[in-house]
Amino acid sequence: MRGVLTGLTGLTGFAVRERELPARPVPGSVLAEASGVRIRLGGREVLAGADLAARSGEVLALVGPNGAGKSTLFAALAADLAPAAGTVKIAGRPAAAWTARDLALRRAVLPQSSALSFPFPVEEVVRMGRAPWAGTVRADEDDTAVAEALRVTETEGFADRPFSELSGGERARVALARVLAQRTALLLLDEPTAALDLRHQELVLRICRDRAANGDAVVVVLHDLGLAAAYADRIAVLDDGRVAADGPPSEVLDAALLTRVYRQPVEVFPHPRTGVPVVLPERPAAGTTG
Repeated sequence: MRGVLTGLTGLTGFAVRERELPARPVPGSVLAEASGVRIRLGGREVLAGADLAARSGEVLALVGPNGAGKSTLFAALAADLAPAAGTVKIAGRPAAAWTARDLALRRAVLPQSSALSFPFPVEEVVRMGRAPWAGTVRADEDDTAVAEALRVTETEGFADRPFSELSGGERARVALARVLAQRTALLLLDEPTAALDLRHQELVLRICRDRAANGDAVVVVLHDLGLAAAYADRIAVLDDGRVAADGPPSEVLDAALLTRVYRQPVEVFPHPRTGVPVVLPERPAAGTTG
């Protein structure tokens, strides 16, 4: 990816450091890519040759049953877990070739849970997302980025409260705000809706759509197939450590495929108003036993 150079000058007038800052990605460009990735954890092969690419301007949802390898593939794409075989690239370069700080300028990661040992105010927690930009020309965006992240996640109303005093759902939204404040072109969110009520689940996925519309690549792990169908441009279905299907929701959300992968009979039909696929488990009619 093309970048612009920024230098810091000390009191002596000599350049003390130069850093390459990422430019905005070309629409449709691949910002994260896994090729033939194999990972073993605890003696078990969790990923068995997974291939996947996250592109600028798209929301990519990772779905699948428990233990299918979603979070492991997510960690590999985030360059947080090195594969035993295969390659992972971030912004066109092998993940291992980036320093931790330069990687943080290119991708932001929301893990499943966030914990802090000290009672930092919410605003300070969100401001932590700006740390990678310290000492660069983009540090001037800190206040704006933090304020915008608080606003879109609807957390500005308790910006002064200690993080430790928040409910689980409030903490989840603050953690998302921190990631948004980082302002990277690649956004990776692992089950960001798990602790949220209906309203805020929709809010989070609308944020994902907005980020993709602005040219970012968004990778999100979801259990709710309805949310994936409504908001994702592409869905990757994982099964037994492999990508069983990858494509638009209308193509991937197939009743036969999902029944096989989830080992649960399902039915898929278009929503009567929007046409978006609706996925429901097959259930006996009311008043019957089977």
